[in-house]
Amino acid sequence: MKQIFYNKAVINNFKKKITVSGDKSISIRWVLFASLASGISSASNLLLSEDVLAAISSIKKLGIKVKIYRNKCLIYGKGINGFKYKKNITIDAKNSGTLGRLILGLLINSPYEIKLVGDQSLSKRDFTRVTIPLGKFGAKFKLSKNKTLPLTIQGSSNLKPIKYFESKGSAQCKSSVILAGLRTSGTTLIKAKKSRNHTELLCRYLQLPLKISNKKNIDLIEVNKAEYIKPIKYNIPSDISSSAFFIVLTALTKNSELIIKNVNINPSRTGVITILKKMGIKINFKNIKNYKGELIGDIFIRSPNKIKSINCPKKLNSGAIDEFLVIFLVAAKASGTSYFKGLSELNQKESPRLFWGAKILNLMGIKTITDEDSIKIFGNPNLNINKKIIIKNYLKDHRVFMTSVIAALSFGGDWEIHDKDSINTSFPKFLNIIENLKK
Repeated sequence: MKQIFYNKAVINNFKKKITVSGDKSISIRWVLFASLASGISSASNLLLSEDVLAAISSIKKLGIKVKIYRNKCLIYGKGINGFKYKKNITIDAKNSGTLGRLILGLLINSPYEIKLVGDQSLSKRDFTRVTIPLGKFGAKFKLSKNKTLPLTIQGSSNLKPIKYFESKGSAQCKSSVILAGLRTSGTTLIKAKKSRNHTELLCRYLQLPLKISNKKNIDLIEVNKAEYIKPIKYNIPSDISSSAFFIVLTALTKNSELIIKNVNINPSRTGVITILKKMGIKINFKNIKNYKGELIGDIFIRSPNKIKSINCPKKLNSGAIDEFLVIFLVAAKASGTSYFKGLSELNQKESPRLFWGAKILNLMGIKTITDEDSIKIFGNPNLNINKKIIIKNYLKDHRVFMTSVIAALSFGGDWEIHDKDSINTSFPKFLNIIENLKK
């Protein structure tokens, strides 16, 4: 068990320019789509974390050749029906809910049973959210008694299009059904609560048979069978979820400024920016451009003189669902009481994050009122920690670890944070960038 220790290690003010690792959501999607392409796809700045490497390992088990060298990855796609299905294949999604759920949408035509497994954390998550709709296409599933991993899927050669309502704002569930629809003759109709839309944008860039219309907080998506996917050359932009930790560190460190280069600022992912700006954090986008349908830009952050509390609108939740743990740290230093509601989806992540968000704040000395869906945070602008805090047994959730590091550097105290290797799932370079900011 690897630990990291911070002893009254409040970071000094800084003015820096950094680049964070490639976007995990796009990296995994690129791997999956490239595996279906006809020809050689290439990606630079691909995030080589455990989650993305698990995606690469998965397509290799399905007969797809992959080469990785330096900062580049090549995938030798064999076409939309190019997977080589064998008996007794086991795919290990490790910690990745994105991989675990999306790849099932690609396996619904497998003639043999394929077993899907994951690590301890992923094996606690409900997979009926995708197996129920995918079962309506014609695939057959066997799950554990808790409706979790491990599971087996056996596809069908007679797939039927479905109508599906995704009501939770889960991009993973929506994307899994989109991928299944691309394998199915006829029109699959999806009515989905708004969530990140990387899958739809990639489909649009690739000119796949997908149509989208918008109604208030709902997307209406039509998907038809794809016959051909062209090879994809992609320079993966930096991940805004990874950037959020450094945005918050800057916000909580007096007299500090930071520029984060070439970040994916897709509007379905920038809820964290909207929320922090409402709390008084000074954030601007610069050098904005459109890249294959995604908005890319530099993020400029300056620490404020005062942080305001917020009654956070629920409509911002889906665009910030992975960033709430660090948003809670900002609320801890705000003047007044902040209220976040409609957050039950946080407990469907790698750990019960709403619980862990409250626990970290409570250990810091911040009062909270929490239920299964909401949290009230009673901010203290003068918070200065002078005690020992131990963070462990959190199912190796990488965001719990990184949030704890930001808390230690922002508020002081004597911290002992376990499972340092948890960051390898999504952001192996996190601590290296932290050390650069401390210099």
